[in-house]
Amino acid sequence: MASTFFKGIAGLAVLGGIGFAAYMVVTAPHRQDPAVWTGLGEPDLAHGREVFFAGGCTSCHAPAGATGDARLVLSGGAPLKSDFGTFHAPNISSDPEKGIGAWTLAEFGDAMTRGVGRNGEHLYPSFPYGSYARMTPADINDLYGFMKTLPGSDVEAPAHELGFPFNQRLALGGWKFLFFNAAPRVELADASDMVKRGQYLVEGPGHCGECHTPRNALGGFQSGKWLAGGPNPEGEGMIPNITPASKSMGSWSEGDIVTYLETGFTPDYDSVGGSMVEVQKNMAELKASDREAIAAYLKAIPSVE
Repeated sequence: MASTFFKGIAGLAVLGGIGFAAYMVVTAPHRQDPAVWTGLGEPDLAHGREVFFAGGCTSCHAPAGATGDARLVLSGGAPLKSDFGTFHAPNISSDPEKGIGAWTLAEFGDAMTRGVGRNGEHLYPSFPYGSYARMTPADINDLYGFMKTLPGSDVEAPAHELGFPFNQRLALGGWKFLFFNAAPRVELADASDMVKRGQYLVEGPGHCGECHTPRNALGGFQSGKWLAGGPNPEGEGMIPNITPASKSMGSWSEGDIVTYLETGFTPDYDSVGGSMVEVQKNMAELKASDREAIAAYLKAIPSVE
């Protein structure tokens, strides 16, 4: 009897080991094919600057309260509170030691589009690679080229403050398996080139859905709720619905949205507030045609009550 019991335990242990090995294989960090990052040529720095502001890099990685040129010192440290703990944005300045100045384009690109760190580790999705995964290699190349022209900083950002099990990066492979992909967030039939451009900006570098889409208990986007608003992922207040069904923005014209992104003023002469202040500053740096494309996309997406 005892022999049968121990055989059963041994069998369960073997099955558990096989299951764990399978999990490790399926959820291992996967880099891009190295060929993705070759042959892109010299980066277009002017375009890289536009991608930089479209991506909102300063919102998390610049020092708190920074203005003017100080916003371009990407020393990190900004806290991002969540149900899983507090994340701290890392130093992504051009400093080769504390920042990412010594990274290759492939290392930078894999972090941006696959959520894989320089040493092959899973990155936490507080860094919105779930959106950046939609960015083109050319835009990544131009962005990194521009970022390397910015000032370096030797400030070391604080470590994340996460309890168990969220401090175990192995679990992130499971999260990616469930929620990470580069497919369009919404299907837009017969979309114009302007709407397609807006879709790229909003779903990709702009990562608007990271705040404006409600999440489930595991931190993934709720299905069918794209840009429908919900609880602030940082725990304070609500993030508005920005689909055409929005009670606040639904009546806005495309021109109203463009003006808001450029100036920060609503059609009712109210002004932007909260975390959207930094976002609007970034949007103001874009080309007028890109703000128009964003507006066109926001009016074309499905309404969600």
